[in-house]
Amino acid sequence: MEFDPAHMGLLLRLRTRQLLLLKVLDQHRNLGRAATAMNISQPAATKLLQQLEEAVKAELFTRTARGMTPTLVGEALIRYAHQVLTDFGTLHEEISALKGGLTGLLRIGSVPGAVPELLAPTLIDYKQRHPRVAVSVLVDTSDVMLAQLGRGQVDLMLGRLTPGHDADSYASTQLLGESQVVVARTGHPLFARQVLAFDDVLGWPWILQPPGSPQRGHFEAALTRAGLRPRLDITESSSTIVATALLELSDMLAVMPASLAAHYARLGVLRVLPLALPVHVPPVHLVTRRDRQLSPAALAYVHLLQGQREESAAVA
Repeated sequence: MEFDPAHMGLLLRLRTRQLLLLKVLDQHRNLGRAATAMNISQPAATKLLQQLEEAVKAELFTRTARGMTPTLVGEALIRYAHQVLTDFGTLHEEISALKGGLTGLLRIGSVPGAVPELLAPTLIDYKQRHPRVAVSVLVDTSDVMLAQLGRGQVDLMLGRLTPGHDADSYASTQLLGESQVVVARTGHPLFARQVLAFDDVLGWPWILQPPGSPQRGHFEAALTRAGLRPRLDITESSSTIVATALLELSDMLAVMPASLAAHYARLGVLRVLPLALPVHVPPVHLVTRRDRQLSPAALAYVHLLQGQREESAAVA
């Protein structure tokens, strides 16, 4: 997309220190504390803010007893400041990688369930093809990963769109659909039974993902559909490491995607309970921002994912 010359005047008047001030003011909502955080004097911070307001010809903050509250224009500029500074950090990392002899930077966000069957095999293939690309992987729930993607902290995400996010802002391609299962340590007393019903397991302590995650929402919806309103003993964590460590040392139960459960079963850590779990989580998708151009390193990974998806569909 070509740059609009009409925007050039504002662009030339904006300064990096002004954007940094906006980011810090968003955090502190106090000009004195923001100045201290930037290691400048309060008069200097005041002048930066005044210059920025003159550049956009609008008031950016209103002062109240509780501090500084951004106006609508201020909120828009704060979002822009966060995005620009995040992009600058990414650019700095990529330049450092290129200067260090690498050929690019790839940052992937993923839900835990996508790791064994999707992320791990494709990433191994990708690193064989692109050994000089620096790769980082963040793993969390879809709502957390979407926030990271929205802020530009990851290039792409393997997960699901969640309520509260504008679906039109994201490109989404289905990659992996699978069932959810209940897991426990290999010696759990429930394995003495060959068949279990949903209400047979609700009296045990559970490890569940935090509220707002798709898996947690669908689990609670399944309880409601079954007419069950138990007071569960719940420990919340989005970390697979935390969940598996607690499961190994206790009689807790947890919900996992079938492929992730199979991975831990192969390692002899956990087993899948003989229970038909009425929890259906939407398939894992490749999610990218429509308004962001992917780097060559990220684009190569997207092409790899899409190629493997087409091969799987052909075999099926």
